Amino acid sequence: MDSPHQLPVSGQVDDGDRLVDIVDLIALDRFVSGREPYGRTTHLDNVRPEAALALPEATVLRDAVEEDGHNRISVGEGWTLHVMRWKQSRRARVTITATSAELAEKLLGEAVANAVEEPPPDAGTVPIGFWHFGPHGPRRSERQIDAEPWTQIRRNYAGPVAQTLERLMDLDHSSITGRILLLHGEPGTGKTTALRALAQQWRSWCQVDCVLDPERLFADPAYLMSVALGSGEDDEPKWRLLMLEDCDELIRGEAKASAGQALSRLLNLTDGMLGQGRNALIGITTNEDLATLHPAVIRPGRCLASIEVGRLPYPEAVAWLGSSTGISPDGATLAELYALKTGARPVTVPQQSTRIGMYL
Repeated sequence: MDSPHQLPVSGQVDDGDRLVDIVDLIALDRFVSGREPYGRTTHLDNVRPEAALALPEATVLRDAVEEDGHNRISVGEGWTLHVMRWKQSRRARVTITATSAELAEKLLGEAVANAVEEPPPDAGTVPIGFWHFGPHGPRRSERQIDAEPWTQIRRNYAGPVAQTLERLMDLDHSSITGRILLLHGEPGTGKTTALRALAQQWRSWCQVDCVLDPERLFADPAYLMSVALGSGEDDEPKWRLLMLEDCDELIRGEAKASAGQALSRLLNLTDGMLGQGRNALIGITTNEDLATLHPAVIRPGRCLASIEVGRLPYPEAVAWLGSSTGISPDGATLAELYALKTGARPVTVPQQSTRIGMYL
């Protein structure tokens, strides 16, 4: 007897469709029709080149290969395995539909077993997750990011700033007194560099994630729950630091009027009901002056640190570069010093000289 939950699968195909598009459509058939009502999906990064991502005694229904993609459907007794693989990025999406939840979870585990190659530890890198909201919901991709240890970059910051950052680097989960970490100052002063060093310093107890679309994050409660709060499983890190870069509109003084619920959710995540029982820190970089920021963001008890990262004063900038050439009396930003050191210049159209002719 047909189930009332069964749905027909239909689609139109023309010469504008790719082979992988057809495979995606066919892969939905048994799940949508209700023959295999249980589905499980996982996304993999850093997939081993030799990983089969397959199950024994499977029959291949469709196998489509493009320049950087491999889309395959295989079936067995009571299940369908759909694998989409991207070769150059070494990523994969693996989906199982089955006649029972237990079978789907068991087979998914078997298909992806030992498929991911863990990168070797590198003292000059740190794993950072990157979140964005894609066509199929929240998506996290982890990458190894260059991050020099704090001891090697300390000289990039003016004396008082370096001393303050050093106290921050020395914190651990037992000494956290606030949930917002704010780095503010003009562009090019090394705010993001400091956050990468912090991720390196805290890597043993804190997972660091960078949110690429913070406006969407705080506008969408479901997205916020996925990213900031996690699943609550035992193997998750006890603490997580969410990095939001250049979020000026979210935290400036008039944000309550312009950003509305977004600011309220940010504050609620730090010390409200939303953040209760979850150890989430928010790291924010902004080019805004401290006086222009919303007072609720920087109030004591909520703000773990508020650090103005400014330019190096003239004597320290000269000592950093080893020369006074090109350094103004006001000092220099870290970006300006690196440009002077490497001789880097932007590619621009040469300025044309203005000629004065006979006509006025």
